[in-house]
Amino acid sequence: MVAARITVNGKETPISPAPAHTTVLDFLRERGLTGTKEGCAEGECGACSVLVARPGVDRPTDWVAVNACLVPVAALDGQEVVTSEGLATAGGPGAPAVLHPVQEEMAVRGGSQCGYCTPGFICSMASEYYRPGRCAPASPADGPADGPGDSCDTGSGSGSGSEHGPNGFDLHALSGNLCRCTGYRPIRDAAYAVGMPAEDDPLALRREQSPPEPAATAYTQDDSAFLRPGTLADAVRLLRERPGAVVVAGSTDWGVEVNIRSRRADCVVAVDRLPELRALHVGSDHIEIGAAQTLTEIERRLDGAVPLLAELFPQFASRLIRNSATLGGNLGTGSPIGDSPPVLLALEASLVLAGADGEREVPLCDYFTGYRQSVRRPGELIRAVRVPLPLSPVTAFHKIAKRRFDDISSVAVAFALDIEDGTVRKARIGLGGVAATPIRALAAEAALEGEPWTGRTAEAAARVLRDEGTPMDDHRASAAYRSAMLGQSLLKLYARTTEAVSS
Repeated sequence: MVAARITVNGKETPISPAPAHTTVLDFLRERGLTGTKEGCAEGECGACSVLVARPGVDRPTDWVAVNACLVPVAALDGQEVVTSEGLATAGGPGAPAVLHPVQEEMAVRGGSQCGYCTPGFICSMASEYYRPGRCAPASPADGPADGPGDSCDTGSGSGSGSEHGPNGFDLHALSGNLCRCTGYRPIRDAAYAVGMPAEDDPLALRREQSPPEPAATAYTQDDSAFLRPGTLADAVRLLRERPGAVVVAGSTDWGVEVNIRSRRADCVVAVDRLPELRALHVGSDHIEIGAAQTLTEIERRLDGAVPLLAELFPQFASRLIRNSATLGGNLGTGSPIGDSPPVLLALEASLVLAGADGEREVPLCDYFTGYRQSVRRPGELIRAVRVPLPLSPVTAFHKIAKRRFDDISSVAVAFALDIEDGTVRKARIGLGGVAATPIRALAAEAALEGEPWTGRTAEAAARVLRDEGTPMDDHRASAAYRSAMLGQSLLKLYARTTEAVSS
């Protein structure tokens, strides 16, 4: 097997002798690329962001910004990375480098003060700069015109359309980057000022070529191994042989364990590039979403086809996290405060579990058995999530947290209702943060079904909903607050549907 290597700013370099747990951030800094910074070491500040060439949604390649502090460098074996230093182009003999358009705008508009966070902002901004479908400037005076194939996109599949600049720049692309100096306004100004990539822009041209194929990796250093099997069959066979292995996809959870809690694993098995886990199929009776597709990929490929998921995505962490995180990982951790389980419970989703003995389908409502425990057997992987069709027409996702974006929920509530002729025919309600596992609000569902969709019904069901689960007091919220928010969420849904009908 070929020795593990990574291409950084166009230069290929071996990963060895880095320990198997080494992050991309540490690997880069040890090689002098110190523009990539460590701020939080858990994927919340974005100071470490870099660009990775990934399979594109609309083109062969997308430049995707990821948190270098979370990703093991071995996970990028054979892959292509660009850091903030690699964005500028070399000048002539004796001349300084020519700044990238994003770097230029940040400089002239005062988007950098102490400079610590700036390289991370630059990489996240560059990812959005190269996003296919971003709008051209409003007039020729504002900058270069559209490139071939670039059609105006005011936000479909890219978050809230209310925070897009005149150049189509989605400000949510920077939701995972923090700055303590600028107050953000000059950074926003820089983002809204960039034009479209020039026709000879090398990174724009690179999008028309396929990204490197994922390498089957067997990287061992100091008795620790990072393994990337080439197929699902190889993966489940490997997990049967090594039942204690840690399974990772985007590493957004495991990376925190490595950095903050200093956890180490004898063996890590990566499943993020397995082709069997990366399909998305829309059938006549269900939608099947591969467990290893990133949330950004799902968001852009579904393009609003599942409104409840479309409401979830902008509230799930940050764009930087969504560029790596997967549904399989979010469900596999079994966290009671994960954002996707309440939504998928309301959608009546099921999971396809794959093991050495074959596949089985398990309803998500039967999947969780206890705190971070499930029916998944040793050696099994979540291959896909299936959402049955047709979808309920009345849906909502309410995430109660201390911050609007990029925060862990205190309570998460997802609703999916069928209302016909003013009567609730079916109600599905998924809850997170109020029990040891994500749960369905069965009593509240029963209180709604068969009843007229009126204020009286909503108030009665809200009282029932407040008593669902076993909420607890912790540093995020009290049990009483969590219970109150459950009931309030249903009243909010009723008010919204009433307003929609009256308008």
